[in-house]
Amino acid sequence: MEKLIIKGASKLNGEVVISGAKNSSLPILAATILAEGTYHIGNIPALRDINTMFKLLENVGVSSEFKNNSAVINNKNTDSFEAPYELVKTMRASIVMLGPLVAKKGKAKVSLPGGCAIGERPVDLHIAALEKMGAKIEVKDGYIFAECEKLQGTEIVFDKVTVTGTENIMMAASLSSGTTILKNAAQEPEVQDLAAFLRKMGADIEGDGTNTIIIKGKEKLHSADHSIMPDRIEAGTFLCAVAGVGGDIILKKCPVKSMDAIIEKLRLAGLQVNIIDDETIHAKMDGEIKAVDVKTAPYPAFPTDMQAQFMAVMLKSNGVSVINESIFENRFMHVPELKRMGADITLNDSNAVVKGVHSFSGAHVMASDLRASAGLVIAALMADNESTVHRIYHLDRGYEGFEVKLNKLGANIVRASDNE
Repeated sequence: MEKLIIKGASKLNGEVVISGAKNSSLPILAATILAEGTYHIGNIPALRDINTMFKLLENVGVSSEFKNNSAVINNKNTDSFEAPYELVKTMRASIVMLGPLVAKKGKAKVSLPGGCAIGERPVDLHIAALEKMGAKIEVKDGYIFAECEKLQGTEIVFDKVTVTGTENIMMAASLSSGTTILKNAAQEPEVQDLAAFLRKMGADIEGDGTNTIIIKGKEKLHSADHSIMPDRIEAGTFLCAVAGVGGDIILKKCPVKSMDAIIEKLRLAGLQVNIIDDETIHAKMDGEIKAVDVKTAPYPAFPTDMQAQFMAVMLKSNGVSVINESIFENRFMHVPELKRMGADITLNDSNAVVKGVHSFSGAHVMASDLRASAGLVIAALMADNESTVHRIYHLDRGYEGFEVKLNKLGANIVRASDNE
């Protein structure tokens, strides 16, 4: 395994180009199962999870050539319908294969997913929705077995907001008979990006971006071309980095309109944010960090995927901040690692009380999940001396060239083998 060796106290200055969104790429790639033909998909980030998705697609007859963040994808519509454990075990988002496989091939065998151990992300919402659409589903031997001659449109009310559940059923409903109405649907920009791609494929979808999405099923869809939206979480992570360390940066190819909650909280923390245009942000930090409370919640509220990075910023705030995690019950696993560096954090159920300290020291820390990795990197940049972040394979699942981009801004980060 690899690690990052990070020297702290470096201000960040310069420009950074934001990559395509992982959380948009994965369901859009899964959607290519729905129709034969050739697709050209651009702005795909080069990540471990993306490579895994390409392997999963190959397993069901969808081949791809991926180069320079663009993919040419060819759906040959084979009879294969399995997403095996060997591939699924590293990536929870692989569950988005389920809906397209059932809708297109009439059956699916999808391993129960793995990925970050940040809490329960049950697939029962996906299963219940597909069963209501007429699918027969059995869970055994670690796999979901689903079968249906033709999915039927219906009204589905999600018990809780689920991004991948909304995406899965939206894809499945695009090839169903009749109309499907999704209530309490996820409103995330990535859901909207998937809907835009499905419409290019001929799907009839409206209401995406609201909590009610209406899909009129079509007998057949066709291949289409698309460019993935920029990654709002990566952009937010770089804003947190400059807020914590100080400096002056410009973010390019940035999804400005989807970042209101992130920008608002960072402005309250003292970050000077100037929106230059719809794709460009100028951010500057030259004062003290102000303590700000945050509660994570589904979009358009503050995203759970930014919680660890924002907590890192609060480590040196001028007061006490309370961070409430309302989405995942185990998403404070980075806290013990931050405390090893001298952070003053107290956990109380779903709340983390962060008391700002004047300084803290570098240390050897262990990444527990994808976003925790980014939070630990930011904390290491803010520390007085050298830190080492271990198990960065989590980081590589969601950030393209993260330390390369940070080094171009003036950071001092070296990637090394754990044997070194």
